[in-house]
Amino acid sequence: MTTASWHADPLTWGNGPRIFEAFLEPTCPYSVRAFNKLDELLGQAGEDKITVKIRLQSQPWHMYSGVLVRCIIAASTLEGGKETAKKVMAAIAAHREEFEFERHAGGPNMDVTPNQIIERLEGYSGVKLKEAFAIPDLDREIKWHCKYARQNGIHVSPTFMIDGLVQSDMSSGDEVGVWVKIVAGPLTPAMPTG
Repeated sequence: MTTASWHADPLTWGNGPRIFEAFLEPTCPYSVRAFNKLDELLGQAGEDKITVKIRLQSQPWHMYSGVLVRCIIAASTLEGGKETAKKVMAAIAAHREEFEFERHAGGPNMDVTPNQIIERLEGYSGVKLKEAFAIPDLDREIKWHCKYARQNGIHVSPTFMIDGLVQSDMSSGDEVGVWVKIVAGPLTPAMPTG
């Protein structure tokens, strides 16, 4: 028996030398705010100047985080690749509270199954996810995102890195113009304290 091959399209836009990585949890309100600014960042900074990479930062206190991260990666294996994955992320962002729990531990989603979450997301995004979601070894891609974040000491979402350096002074609440200045300017690594 052979397993059909699949490819998860990297969640990367632009082709510039400056690498801007955003570690995002799909249902985190601050990650959603950051996600909604990425296209404008790329437009203002210039696709030939920066490369924007989304890194999925699954967090267990967002109870359906693992299911939704798997949905996004599953979408990246479908026709359209990263654009299909982006469409799924945008659907989660637009309906964030319908994929989240009240105070991380209650509310209507306590009675919702993973299949119902996938169906809800299919309805909002227009992307058929169930077959790709079931790819047996899709978790290798999920594990890559997790390992990459861990090796870089990422915990908080969103977290931003530029050229491999965490930018602790950047916030999802910043105006896009502030991000553009930081991305375009010289990087100052954080100095160790103590």
